[in-house]
Amino acid sequence: MPPISFATAPTLTSLPPLSLYIHIPWCLKKCPYCDFNSHSLKNGLPENAYIDALLTDLQTELPNIWGRPVETVFIGGGTPSLFQAQSIDRLLSGIRSLLRLQPDAEITLEANPGTFEIEKFQGFKDAGITRLSVGVQSFDDIMLQRLGRVHNGKEALAAIDTALKLFDKVNIDLMYALPQQTLDGALNDVQTAIATGASHISAYHLTMEPNTPFGHTPPKGLPDDEAALDIEDAVHQTLAQAGFIHYETSAFAQAGKQCHHNLNYWQFGDYLGIGAGAHGKISYPDRIERTVRRRHPNDYLAAMQNQPQDAVERKNIAAEDLAFEFMMNALRLHDGVPAALLPQRTGLSAASILPQLETARRKGLLETDPTVFRPTEQGKLFLNDLLQCFL
Repeated sequence: MPPISFATAPTLTSLPPLSLYIHIPWCLKKCPYCDFNSHSLKNGLPENAYIDALLTDLQTELPNIWGRPVETVFIGGGTPSLFQAQSIDRLLSGIRSLLRLQPDAEITLEANPGTFEIEKFQGFKDAGITRLSVGVQSFDDIMLQRLGRVHNGKEALAAIDTALKLFDKVNIDLMYALPQQTLDGALNDVQTAIATGASHISAYHLTMEPNTPFGHTPPKGLPDDEAALDIEDAVHQTLAQAGFIHYETSAFAQAGKQCHHNLNYWQFGDYLGIGAGAHGKISYPDRIERTVRRRHPNDYLAAMQNQPQDAVERKNIAAEDLAFEFMMNALRLHDGVPAALLPQRTGLSAASILPQLETARRKGLLETDPTVFRPTEQGKLFLNDLLQCFL
């Protein structure tokens, strides 16, 4: 298959929607399966200094997004709910003063269960948070211990109950194919999550990521591939029967309750990423740029206090990589995206990648409708094979 090549970089006639991602990198304890940029608390939480750094980071980036409205905000981590509600309020107030934040913007905060965090939930709402994502992983105390979590099932249910009384949109994060987990155990977790009344459930297959304790020494009793696939099928079917739409690889939502911030990622929208280790993607008329901040919180804080630009690495996406990058996001959506989105978001025409599209369709991984890029059922199961067609 011939590679995709262009004499000049494609140009964009309009810029995509813009989101803001904010990374807060601290946790009470680092989980053994986690490969995110998160750090266990050791010498206290530098809340004020970190909020100052985030606002400096944002101010430094303003010339690159000047005048563009911001549709969504996502505060992730780590465990952002470790921060006091007053700190989140100061952060969001600073953001509103610097950016054109849309009045109806979806503003998500990730939270972990725990009594001391539940008490903050009202404060988070008062600060402007509109959506809470609760990192439950399991309601089974034994499974939670095996995953190294610091909460129990009772605390998880209490956190969800509190969140649902305050927020219109609540997400529950679950994991399945856990060490020594049975099919019944996995189904009990998902049925418990459904019974809470939460409108969004993210269900992830536990994976052994490199450079994590589990990746180095996998826990005993992990389901084999066939058993894990049976669990996955049962989890997906249970959610579908309960009226949840499987709209993205690991995301399930009731109608109208999809996460708009994540949808912008998958539709190859733009996102400004601030905070330690945060990634971003910003489009300009003549190029698309990816950014990444310094990973370690101490290095990030030091740079923001002295030379903010030194904390940011910038790299333009090569023209020949644009099709793969677009598809790597868009094909995670079960309904795919309109074919017209490719030229809008990358400057590429569908004709320029016709050999790659034909290969994917011939393999039965991509639907044949030319007006939409949508994975087939086989394409959803073998997403990596589908993406290889565009690599």
